Amino acid sequence: MHARIKWAEKARFIGESGSGHAVVMDGPAESGGENLGPRPMEMMLLGMGGCTAYDVVHILKKARQPVVDCVAEIEAERAEEEPKVFTRIHVRFTVVGRGLAEKHVARAVELSAEKYCSASIMLGRTAEITHEFRIREADED
Repeated sequence: MHARIKWAEKARFIGESGSGHAVVMDGPAESGGENLGPRPMEMMLLGMGGCTAYDVVHILKKARQPVVDCVAEIEAERAEEEPKVFTRIHVRFTVVGRGLAEKHVARAVELSAEKYCSASIMLGRTAEITHEFRIREADED
């Protein structure tokens, strides 16, 4: 993997991924930024959320579960002192489908957390990570 981060101005940086995508990262006004993009630590949470949500959907599809939506909401706490690492992260999944089996959703969340989501496993070295999920029945169209 490869990434390139270039300082644009003030507290703004442009991150470019090896796959050719770009994202603006910026700081709040009190740190010289203009709030034009997520903070780098927010990007870490977004990356973790994308990683684990991808896993959950992929595992459910492999189990032939009729999943139609998955949302991962993340709340995190950071250390008071430098370095302000994440100390607690809670992931709340809302998984939507038609007749999803609770045991399959629970297993997908567990497998992501313990085996597949490298971002979660890496952040879990400094943070206590907890998970919960709820299942919603998809609206019939």
